[in-house]
Amino acid sequence: MEQQFEITYVFDFLPKLVSYLHITLFIVACSMLLGVLIGFLIALPRLYEVPVLRRISQIYVSFFRLTSIFIQLFVLFYCLPDLLMLVHIDVSKAPVLTFVILTFGLHGGAYISEVIRAAVKAVDRGQIEAAYAVGMTGYQAFTRIIMPQALAISIPNFANLLIANLKDTSLAFSLGAMELMGKAQTLGAATQHFIETYLCLSLIYFVICYGLEKLFLDIEKRLLRHEQHIVQSDSKFTFKRLFKTPWAASAQTDKGGY
Repeated sequence: MEQQFEITYVFDFLPKLVSYLHITLFIVACSMLLGVLIGFLIALPRLYEVPVLRRISQIYVSFFRLTSIFIQLFVLFYCLPDLLMLVHIDVSKAPVLTFVILTFGLHGGAYISEVIRAAVKAVDRGQIEAAYAVGMTGYQAFTRIIMPQALAISIPNFANLLIANLKDTSLAFSLGAMELMGKAQTLGAATQHFIETYLCLSLIYFVICYGLEKLFLDIEKRLLRHEQHIVQSDSKFTFKRLFKTPWAASAQTDKGGY
């Protein structure tokens, strides 16, 4: 039976849960790195309209975006070892974190591929043509023109994916992974103070996600600082021109009595 709420348990549970934070962050870091690699490889066939690979990438993205990550965890954990045994590869003794990272990496790769594709297509095609016109190669145009702008455009969506991935790692406890949620479940079951446990867990997630949100906001501002200067210069230029129009000049002439 659940015990009566006591705020002191929140402070008692906090260091115990924080001690498992590195496991959650390890899952997030590894899965996002894997997701970026997969997302980039999946986005290329759709950007360059490669016939067969384009269709495969579409099926991949559709599957991982339209199915629950909770189901994907169980599918990969229980089905992948049996499938690999058909080619004499035994992964039944692999750590649970391996399947968790693989699942989150594949899931995140589907979303990251769409972020990359949308960001690259958002870059003005005229700039790319201008780069070719001045003698740049395709690699130079991509690294110097497309990639910097696409990176700045994709930062908000990438930040949302990272924060969502961090929160989704709480599902890893369903496979027995002892991360933040797994430890919270253990503490709650041992003390019967579930409310205090989940309140403490919520505070930890909130602080980390809030910090990541501010970090990516600062990165976005830094990447877009040149565009902000251009916008400010254009607005000042337009404001100055406003008082140099013919009707403004005639108004000044009328005031002078001429």
